[in-house]
Amino acid sequence: MVLLNSTGSFPPDGNVTLMNSAQRAHLDSANIPKARRRRYISQTDMIAILDYHNQVRGKVFPPAANMEYMVWDESLAKSAEAWAATCIWDHGPSYLLRFLGQNLSVRTGRYRSILQLIKPWYDEVKDYAFPYPQDCNPRCPLRCFGPMCTHYTQMVWATSNRIGCAINTCENMNVWGSVWRRAVYLVCNYGPKGNWIGDAPYKVGVPCSACPPTYGGSCTDNLCFPGVTSNYLYWFQ
Repeated sequence: MVLLNSTGSFPPDGNVTLMNSAQRAHLDSANIPKARRRRYISQTDMIAILDYHNQVRGKVFPPAANMEYMVWDESLAKSAEAWAATCIWDHGPSYLLRFLGQNLSVRTGRYRSILQLIKPWYDEVKDYAFPYPQDCNPRCPLRCFGPMCTHYTQMVWATSNRIGCAINTCENMNVWGSVWRRAVYLVCNYGPKGNWIGDAPYKVGVPCSACPPTYGGSCTDNLCFPGVTSNYLYWFQ
């Protein structure tokens, strides 16, 4: 299995309102067969991804004062599907990366659990020392040599409270110069975007002591809780 270093950027300049229209344009141009519209990821895989992210987010050390509960986002999942369908081993599309975070993973052969493609992102925690990377460099968002940790920091970016993923089997996929047959390609998109250069992923403190006011003081498993468990039960119906 291979990981591509997660996306990193400098702090935003206030153009976040463009994200939805950019996502729609990308989806409209992707030409994804309608028959595949509801099958870019299974409900079982989706729940596993969500649960694992929230478990990791609730157990960060040092503890987070403002870690938000993560929910599934269908538009992020559809934009992930559009990119996974290209079978391009790189982050993209570039104009969407201004607004959303992205983690990628690829492997060949069968797998028992979707978490086999996601746990390596968390394993980067060994190379991370809060608040900034220890032996990895967030300034190189594409091909980096040596340890990486920006997959992990995107997973635990406090304000990245939405995720959408897609998985695609690519018959022939070029992975850094080698052609992989029947490569299993996972794309996860995050919103709002994390990994801002120079920023820490979260505030250290008593869990839920610095939650945004919109959460109304609700807290569960050390996470600022939105009052509804998730939206995955609704859009799969």
